[in-house]
Amino acid sequence: MKCPIKLIFIGSGSAFTTHSGNYNSNMLLVDEENNEKLLIDCGSDARHALAELNYSYKDINSVYISHLHADHAGGMEWFALTHKFDPSEKDKPHLYGNKFIIKQLWEHSLQGGLSTIQSVKASLETFFHTHPVEPDGIFEWNGILFQTVQTVHIVSNYSFMHSYGLIFTLGKTRIFITTDTQFAPNQLIDFYQNVDLIFQDCETLTNPSGVHANFKELVNLPPEIKAKIWLYHYNPGTLPDAEAAGFKGFVKKGQVFEF
Repeated sequence: MKCPIKLIFIGSGSAFTTHSGNYNSNMLLVDEENNEKLLIDCGSDARHALAELNYSYKDINSVYISHLHADHAGGMEWFALTHKFDPSEKDKPHLYGNKFIIKQLWEHSLQGGLSTIQSVKASLETFFHTHPVEPDGIFEWNGILFQTVQTVHIVSNYSFMHSYGLIFTLGKTRIFITTDTQFAPNQLIDFYQNVDLIFQDCETLTNPSGVHANFKELVNLPPEIKAKIWLYHYNPGTLPDAEAAGFKGFVKKGQVFEF
């Protein structure tokens, strides 16, 4: 019997949740049958979140980065260095992401720490097999096709920050992970309608930040859409009653979904 593929939320909180016992909203896609694991975002506290679930960098040979905020990419220096300088590692991990994000990841986030290797002029390719993805393009991991979906997260200096969610199919279930996004139903409605399950960015601040979809906004989605949605990336504190509002609920740290 084929082993199910698991989607594990190693954390389910916002950027500022560690003190609350939660971790950043990073996910681990686990194909136990083929011993393959894809880390979807590697935030600043990813090492601690993984360790709490008895995983380490050794278990992960691929990573996808949705955008460059630290709760999604702040753990990449750790991830790169631990793989690079572990003598038991036989190959570099794979790195997937939008081509602009991969370029900026090195130039704006990692170069300062990773380029200073003894006797080596290092680049991102020193540490990873890189797989740049065209805007709204597709990449393949372990036989699974991932469609990247640009979302509206931050608009600054008349331009959108590069930030990409994912749509993919596991078994018979079509899944949409928004990653970080503002409330943008007009932009996302077609994706909402054409999938079976949605993992939706949801802040729970009393005063909406404007850069994440807020629970107060999401409750206005059509009932048939809300019935597909698990909420994550929420803030510390008391959570509203998601089930009473028509959602599947709030994802908990360590929660496992099998397909």
